[in-house]
Amino acid sequence: MKYIFILWAGVFCQAFVLAQKTIISGTAYGAEGKLIRLSAPGDLITFWEKPLASVKVDSSGHFSINVTLDKTSLAFISIDFHRTELFLEPSLKYDLRIDPMNYDEKTEIDPNFESQNLNCSIANSDATELNALIGTFDSIYSGFLLKHFNGLYRDRNKVLLDTFRVHINQQFGAAKNSYFISYVTYKLASLEQLTQYYNQPQIAIKYFSDKPVLYNNQEYMEFFNNYFSKYLTVTSNIFRKMDLHPVLKSRDPYTALLKVMTADTLLKNNRLRELVMLKGLMELYTTPSFSQPEILSAILMAKEKTPFPENRTVAENMISLLTKLKPGTLAPEFTLISREQKEVSLKSLRGKPVVLCFWTTYCDDCLSEMELISQLYETYKDKIHFVCVSADKSFSKMLFFVNLKKNYLWTFVHMGDHVEVLKEYEVNSYPLFVLIDKDGKINKYPAAQPSNGLEADLQKILEE
Repeated sequence: MKYIFILWAGVFCQAFVLAQKTIISGTAYGAEGKLIRLSAPGDLITFWEKPLASVKVDSSGHFSINVTLDKTSLAFISIDFHRTELFLEPSLKYDLRIDPMNYDEKTEIDPNFESQNLNCSIANSDATELNALIGTFDSIYSGFLLKHFNGLYRDRNKVLLDTFRVHINQQFGAAKNSYFISYVTYKLASLEQLTQYYNQPQIAIKYFSDKPVLYNNQEYMEFFNNYFSKYLTVTSNIFRKMDLHPVLKSRDPYTALLKVMTADTLLKNNRLRELVMLKGLMELYTTPSFSQPEILSAILMAKEKTPFPENRTVAENMISLLTKLKPGTLAPEFTLISREQKEVSLKSLRGKPVVLCFWTTYCDDCLSEMELISQLYETYKDKIHFVCVSADKSFSKMLFFVNLKKNYLWTFVHMGDHVEVLKEYEVNSYPLFVLIDKDGKINKYPAAQPSNGLEADLQKILEE
């Protein structure tokens, strides 16, 4: 029992050290009452975004978010469609100053509009803090690249790069932050690739072979993504000469493909080899000559069989990304406020198909389609739920408009602060219709509009 307790205590202490609370607080004047969200990419290949925390900015413009981190992470702070990015380290406290801005612009309800970024500073930062280091380095790097791009790319001037490397070492050589050191290393590696300082195999040996895979380092993964872009079909001398179709059609494409890849001496590292395979599979998914179901099957097997947790996460995110809003996948959940001031969740509507419509009161096409929804509602109201999600800034504006229309008797809900709903449904224009089956799964995305054949789809889904 004594030894068991010691072992358990050691595991607990290790977990405590690895997972530490990070606090992000500060001010966002002008955003009082709005949700401020913290999110992060689940991995740096798919960039499948994962929510971390959210909190309302209080009436004085202050906010505070606590999040548990086990590693340095790239993160996003967003209010509505405005956002900024920063690097967060475990156990640190960040005092943010988000510049005041007008959050009530009409354009902010348009998810396809390129929203102004949040301007943000860290009040308690100094020159040695990670974000400050990266900001300073990136500024110097960008200036150098802008001034000397032709000399590096066209003239392959290696002396230019050597001089720049010395300059960077003089300015940042005393930096102790391991994330920043790797960040600089792989940013400079991209310049070596640009100038062809080394050939491709030499670069792989120097920066990938027998090196740890830095899954959470932005510049390592940027370099990885560039180096191994189209590796299975174009870059690799081994793979571009072979037909991958039979491999992917085999009973176990995951194992078969990994076995083939062992012939590449640059991929001796098992973890790296599998990650390169996953990236290659994601690229093959959008290649017309390859079967998407076969690609998904291989990624699913990778998720189930990989011995590497980080690669499992990448595979899971790839499946989510590649199947998003596809027929048969669960429709993104939401809970929004109806015109009767009651919560309506998508889950509560299961048992009947759902016609989901995203609209605004200022969209002329939306208003003409709404009149046709009224006719469909009268015909199918007992068999199908009709839900219109208003993306108007103001709840009262939606309510005023809908109440004027006495024949608009179906469900109307307002987006409110839940802009993530527009992102999850990839609403790039209005109106957007989505047809969801009785089990809450996507039946058709985007669905036809009432003026262009929606009723035929309704009749079909009722027959299924």
